[in-house]
Amino acid sequence: MAQSNLSSPKPSPINLVFVAFIAVAIIFAAYTNKMEAVSKASFESAKTAVTLALNLIGVMALWLGLVRVLEAGGLMYTLAKYLKPLMIRLFPDVPPTHPAMGAMILNMSANMLGLGNAATPFGIKAMVELNKINPLKGTATNAMCLFLAINTSSVALFPLGVIGVRAAGNSKEPAAIWLPTLIATICSTVVGVALASWLGKRSKGSGEMPDIDTEDTDSMESSESLESEDEPVVEHDYSHLLYPAGKTSKLIAWLFILGFIGSCVYGVIKAGKIGGFFNQDFLSHWLIPALILLIIAYGVGRGVKIYEAVTEGAKQGFDIAIRIIPFLVAILVAIAMFRASGAMDAIANIINPITSLIQLPAEVLPMALIRPLSGGGAFGIMSELIEKAPDSYSAFVASTMMGSTETTFYVLAVYFGAVGITRIRHALVAALFADATGLIAACFLSSLFWNLR
Repeated sequence: MAQSNLSSPKPSPINLVFVAFIAVAIIFAAYTNKMEAVSKASFESAKTAVTLALNLIGVMALWLGLVRVLEAGGLMYTLAKYLKPLMIRLFPDVPPTHPAMGAMILNMSANMLGLGNAATPFGIKAMVELNKINPLKGTATNAMCLFLAINTSSVALFPLGVIGVRAAGNSKEPAAIWLPTLIATICSTVVGVALASWLGKRSKGSGEMPDIDTEDTDSMESSESLESEDEPVVEHDYSHLLYPAGKTSKLIAWLFILGFIGSCVYGVIKAGKIGGFFNQDFLSHWLIPALILLIIAYGVGRGVKIYEAVTEGAKQGFDIAIRIIPFLVAILVAIAMFRASGAMDAIANIINPITSLIQLPAEVLPMALIRPLSGGGAFGIMSELIEKAPDSYSAFVASTMMGSTETTFYVLAVYFGAVGITRIRHALVAALFADATGLIAACFLSSLFWNLR
């Protein structure tokens, strides 16, 4: 069933958007006599897309290498341990010892750390396990809907990828988007959880979805020849990147941290006040080196072979940078042709009252529209804005928005498609409201933090 859903003959939403952009651009250009500009834009934007991807290879390699240190050190599993009490309250229909609970916790931990590649396998695993206690196969349970809402609005503790792109674009303050991104994702997560929980309780009251009797979970699984509840979540083997961490390793790690804290105190004394140092120096210039040092200190304390882990993780950077070239070329060509035809200006003028109300720059509008449909497309638009003017307000908003929102339709299609869910109930509504909250919050918070600089 999952196979047939994933290979559906229906075109994807981003396919419709891409076709609409190209078709409207050409027809509009014909009426406005801008066909030459559209033709030139198609070639120039294709070249720009490839250049952007190649420029990102080094940055992606560095940060994915550092992320591997966190993975090998087990930070994701440490976070999972602390998230478990909250998860039990959020998902009362899921037995605490069920494999679905462990997979969901690991998925959310990975998302919080910005480990998108690790989060997806755990997310699919969670959906498979949740489907085992699903009384109505093919219909999303309340737990599935809530899990998807959290997934599309996950709190981003470290938007390292976006910060890295800003640094590669020679932004003077690459990490300035960290705090507004964190707050925006908190807002979107609160809205997503609240709405999904409310709609779930409402559907229970109306009899739309029967309660899951957690005491009968074992009998349900055995009757359908399913796997045991005690099946562990598969962990990646990082033993080749670890060594026995003794007291010396932990002492060195703490010396790194204490040395950095001492330098921060010195910086505050030199600046004369905490606020001045935090706003002018720490967020602008210190945050990225601080993150790198903390990651290294964590790895040393946990017995991670830092150099080996970084070089192993860095290999993914090359693969990812090359893999996104087709997405960058397709979406940047479509957007460039749309802009060159004058259609973008016409639409921006029409909806200007709305975009002005939420303080969304016109040039960021395409990214806001495409973000729920295509992560690669949105990434391409953000990268282009940063490449043109890394320290502009538009680049700041786009960067914050990229870290605060998710490719909602993609996540729902992959996760539900993996278990053959065709009736998604309130999952899409909760996810889109969470996504919209993140988008609006990103705009307002960007304006606020931009003016505080």
